[in-house]
Amino acid sequence: MLIQFRKLTTSDQPLQFHQTVDVSQTVKGRKDIIEVKPLQADLAARSSVDGSIVVTGRLQGDLVMHCSRCLDPVNEHVDIPFHEVFQPVDSLDNLQDENDDITYVEGESVDLADYVKEALLLYLPLAPVCRKDCSGLCPKCGRDLNEGSCGCDTEVIDPRLAGLKDFFK
Repeated sequence: MLIQFRKLTTSDQPLQFHQTVDVSQTVKGRKDIIEVKPLQADLAARSSVDGSIVVTGRLQGDLVMHCSRCLDPVNEHVDIPFHEVFQPVDSLDNLQDENDDITYVEGESVDLADYVKEALLLYLPLAPVCRKDCSGLCPKCGRDLNEGSCGCDTEVIDPRLAGLKDFFK
């Protein structure tokens, strides 16, 4: 997904991208992700009046993650809005007016693959759950509480007040 700045600025039509992006290496090593399928990227790049390149579109994909409460597999569908603004510059060293919304790029082209992968990482669910009422695991014995109670004592006593536990007995 390479954008050539010069080619895009001379064209009246936006540059369309309809590609799949392999993000398996991006999430490799993450213990919360079991499986990831390639993202479908539907993007359009346009040249604006000020010389910047505006890329908008959507990223969609499916992945399997661990439930953050019970560790069961959870199927997640991500639908990510994508919006990036690129400004070609001669040198990154001499920037006078830096804008946080603009990505300054040195050179004649930019590859969108890294920005697509970054968008996926930013939109991943932080704590996916298999269902809203997931009870999770027992903190003492580790039993899945969705399957039933484990019988462990769930009374939590503040260790600083443990000496007062038998005060009135």
